[in-house]
Amino acid sequence: MPSLLFCGPKMAACGIVISIWGVIMLAMLGIFFSAKSAVLIEDVPFTEDDIRNDKNPPQNIYSLYNQVGINCFIAAAIYVAVGAVSLCQVRLNKRQEYMVT
Repeated sequence: MPSLLFCGPKMAACGIVISIWGVIMLAMLGIFFSAKSAVLIEDVPFTEDDIRNDKNPPQNIYSLYNQVGINCFIAAAIYVAVGAVSLCQVRLNKRQEYMVT
């Protein structure tokens, strides 16, 4: 029977720690971008043409804030998936520890 184990216990534990950190950080960034925090204006991808050619510039910037916030939430979800895979690897490593071959 093929094993689904592809990383060791230390790498799996490291994956869990990094994914927990990534979920917390990206979820907070997503919340702050959705709240349109003025501190994060440098991270919003807009050009001068977006402001000059638009009749209602704040709405365009607000939509860009929302898009970046959604991207942060998507990245946080990917980190949740990586954390789940790492948790499965930890459990498989624990099970293999007790198996006699």
